[in-house]
Amino acid sequence: MGKLEGKVALITGGSSGIGFSTAQLFVAEGAKVVITGRNPENLKKAVEKLGTANSLGVVSDASDPANAEKAAAAAVNAFGGLDIVFANAGISGSTPLGSADPTLFKNILDINVTGVFFTIQAASPYIRKGGSVILNGSVLAKAGHPGYSAYAASKGAVTSMARVLVSELSPRDIRVNTVVPGATKTPIWGNTAVPEFNPKEEYLKRDIPLNRMGEPEELANAVLFLASDDSSYVNGAEISVDGGAGSSPMGTPIHTQR
Repeated sequence: MGKLEGKVALITGGSSGIGFSTAQLFVAEGAKVVITGRNPENLKKAVEKLGTANSLGVVSDASDPANAEKAAAAAVNAFGGLDIVFANAGISGSTPLGSADPTLFKNILDINVTGVFFTIQAASPYIRKGGSVILNGSVLAKAGHPGYSAYAASKGAVTSMARVLVSELSPRDIRVNTVVPGATKTPIWGNTAVPEFNPKEEYLKRDIPLNRMGEPEELANAVLFLASDDSSYVNGAEISVDGGAGSSPMGTPIHTQR
């Protein structure tokens, strides 16, 4: 029996990257999953890979609270309720001081902060006792990376929001935790998964003590832990899956390899 046998999960941004890898792992562990995304064709392909008996795709703009309501309702209508919410959908973008685009800045905050909150608000009436809510943070919330004020602020907001949600959902025996990824091989970085030399990957891994980027499956394993009963007394935690980038910046190859 899988770790999520009989559970129902809602995963936003579930048609690619970390979201899709998590959906695949959840299905393998016995869950039914509802995934959201903006691209209907990508969603269709993702559902076909997951299996139509085990999954449902909902076209949804993560920045729109009405779309969040639609996704939560679809999960309940298809599978009868919710046990797990992985608020994964998010975007990045460069917003350097002095030349930041106000529209992009606002869009990042709308999707990464407002969208996360209203996803959880829409789902919360349907989350059953013993449920799990997982938010997706980022190592960049604390890294001070030049040019990423909007993204860093949005992910810092996510970790702060999680602490409030702990206090609001714990009385219903619903846990809230945050997974904090570092650089991971997802479409946001381009085609970094190829075995040949990739300049962007070579650049990024200099700042990671393990000297490599993470795989989406490694993030999914952490999310599975937080979603399952293996973490039944873990509440309000921030689990970093970043190869040590956040905890040991002086232990990175850029500092240790001379």
